[in-house]
Amino acid sequence: MHHGNQLKKFLLFALIPLSIFTVVLLYPFIQGMYLTFTNWNGFTHDKYVGLANYTKSLRDPAFWVTLRFTFKYVVVSVITINAVAFGLALLVTSKLKSSNIFRTFLFIPNLIGGVILGVIWQFIFNTALVSLSHKLGWSLFSSSWLGDTNTAFWALIIVTTWQASGYMMIIYVTGLISIEQDVIEAARVDGASAARTLWSIKMPLMAQAFTISIFLTLRGGFMAYDVNLALTGGGPYRTTELIAMHIFQDAFAFGNFGTGQSKAVLLFFLVAAAALVQVTISKRAEVQQ
Repeated sequence: MHHGNQLKKFLLFALIPLSIFTVVLLYPFIQGMYLTFTNWNGFTHDKYVGLANYTKSLRDPAFWVTLRFTFKYVVVSVITINAVAFGLALLVTSKLKSSNIFRTFLFIPNLIGGVILGVIWQFIFNTALVSLSHKLGWSLFSSSWLGDTNTAFWALIIVTTWQASGYMMIIYVTGLISIEQDVIEAARVDGASAARTLWSIKMPLMAQAFTISIFLTLRGGFMAYDVNLALTGGGPYRTTELIAMHIFQDAFAFGNFGTGQSKAVLLFFLVAAAALVQVTISKRAEVQQ
């Protein structure tokens, strides 16, 4: 009887979300993997082609160029977002007046959609900064950053950091607040400096917050699309195309649905492997603390 009640509760609460998960995520993913082994043209398929789509994808030079650019973007954005977010978290948890207003103000960029964000910053880089630099005689912004591959990369990093750091700041704020004040006071009594307390006590005690934030920024970096589309559009000459945009372009702009889908599957396994490695290393670091 007890097991019967448990089964009813499980079916009542879990069946609907499991059904939605299956229909919305699991089934399309399995179907997508199956289609990579066929000659799918976006509408129909009538032939099994084995690993041909994967072979063609891996032989595409543009795929590797985009992947290298994406890796660079992921590494730099993970560092900048988490460094800025942690710094902001320290700022808003210090004994500042109106710290709650600061938290709200710093979180707002995260609420702006990626496309709108890209359009706003496109105006800033293309018009506002160029006009200002001409008036003030700055050489740094004398021409639009979006017109050159190297500066466009840093424009992407700036916008991504500006958008995501507010969200990660909240995670770090939660980690800082959860630290027992007795431990901090004991360190101060022992004569530990603020920097020493931060490095040796606060950071190790909030290792879980670092694990979560790095995981989210790592995943977000690999999956970035909307800001890339709205800010640079992959230009100039597709040199700032991140992997998500490359896959979309391959499938929907050039009609290569087979290779586009196989590249999407490769990206899935790449992100899964990178996330698994990061979480494993972070969890070991947590245990060592």
